[in-house]
Order: sequence, then structure tokens, then C-alpha cells
Amino acid sequence: MEFIDEKIEAYSLAHSRPESDILKKINRETHAKVLMPRMLSGHLQGNVLSMFSKMIQPKQILEIGTYTGYSALCLAQGLQDGGKLHTIDINEELEKMVRGFISEAGMDSKINYYIGNALEIIPTINEVFDIVFIDADKKNYANYYDLIFDKVRSGGYIIADNVLWSGKVVDAPDKMDVDTKAIDAYNKKINSDIRVENMLLPVRDGLMIARKK
Repeated sequence: MEFIDEKIEAYSLAHSRPESDILKKINRETHAKVLMPRMLSGHLQGNVLSMFSKMIQPKQILEIGTYTGYSALCLAQGLQDGGKLHTIDINEELEKMVRGFISEAGMDSKINYYIGNALEIIPTINEVFDIVFIDADKKNYANYYDLIFDKVRSGGYIIADNVLWSGKVVDAPDKMDVDTKAIDAYNKKINSDIRVENMLLPVRDGLMIARKK
């Protein structure tokens, strides 16, 4: 996931808005208590997501893949009054921790947290989304995209995380593992979809940003 020189990244963070106390706590406790803490969005990417959300000023956000709630709290910062963020995760073992963080952040009224299979839950959420953030199992990225596309308003954004997959997407096809192939296929799918404008932003592990026309 490390594509930027450490000194440059440190300088960037030093000249960006610092983490809030609750985000620092999520960062710290995720690294101390949860497996694969590298899945956390983290300070730099969290700031990017927060800034995007504040620029877009969404009424409804869908997040597929909550993990420990860091990105959800960042995205929720840009919600309009009365807006909602709907976040879905399949890992029920993290539910108590995540609900605690949401409550401590004062976001209970702004965040709806679902536990279960996103492919089954998404059709039950009857909303039109301004932002969708995909950060779950890589093999289903294309399926999530197809499932949510008609639920995104014209001018809305679909953002997918980990689209550089630690740089593995530039490997020869015969050297790609299953997840890398899924990510590469997703990137190609978005890049060829005439219904969107897209750019791949090489922040952290890569963000594919697609704006629905």
C-alpha cells in the first residue's frame, strides 16, 4: 500500500487537518485489537473521503464494507442536515466496537449500520445515493457496482478502494492472484463504461472515482 515516499507522506500529513480524537481512537484500537489493521482507511485517505463528502454535500451515502468505522465517520462529515450514511459489513464480531465508535462520535442519528451480506441488504435500502463507497470483498466489486448503479443519482459518485491492490494490478496477467484479477477487471469495467466519467487516484492503495453522467 506504500506508493509515496515516507517523507513526502509525513509532510503531507503534517500539513493536513489532524485526526479528531475519535478517529485517533479508532486508529489506535484497530491496530491493537483487530486483525489486518492495514484495512483501515487511515488519516490521509480519511481526509480525502471527508473532503470529497464536504464538497459533494450528500443527502444519502452508501458504504459497502464498514470494518471498524473509520471511513464511515469521515464520509458522514459532509452529510446535509437530515442526511444518512448506510454502512454494511458482514463481520458481526466487530459490531459492538463499531456501534461504540459511532455513538461516541455522536453519529447515531446519521449512520444506519447493517450486519449481513451486502448483496442481499442493498436491494432493501430504498434510497437514491449521492455517494457510494465500495471497500469490501474484491471478487464482488463488479457485482456491487451493477447492483447500486441505478440507485445512484445522475451526478453522483461511486468510489472504490484498493484498486491498485498493493501495486499487483500492473503484474503480468499470469502472475495475478484471484483478488488482483477481480480488481483489474473492475478497473477495466469502469474505464469502459460510457455512463460514467472516471479517474483512478493513486492515494494510498488507489481510489477509483466514477461520476455518473
